[in-house]
Amino acid sequence: MTHRISENGQALHRATLSRIEAQGADNEPSADEQALIEERRALKEERANRLAHAGETKPVADRLVRTHHALPKDKPKAKKEAKESKDAKTSKAHKSRAEKHAAKAAALDAARKAGKKSAKS
Repeated sequence: MTHRISENGQALHRATLSRIEAQGADNEPSADEQALIEERRALKEERANRLAHAGETKPVADRLVRTHHALPKDKPKAKKEAKESKDAKTSKAHKSRAEKHAAKAAALDAARKAGKKSAKS
């Protein structure tokens, strides 16, 4: 809104100056100049009206009104048992971190106790 008022004011100023240079300051404004003056007045009234309504409170809903009610979900179908094939891989039980470290320590201890074997025997 401010931008439109500013552009209108600049156009009005140019029109006024061109009229003053051509005819003198004593002559009345031309029809184009009168239209710019009227448009500027209307823009300023509209801006004032918008500012007055901006301070007013707007209606707010007291609570959320549900327009859609969720439908109950269908009961899940019974799962079919998977067919066992010859290629089916069985999952191995994984060792925990502590078990892995204990196995490694036991292997190192066994290697230390075994000692070195001689090449001759």
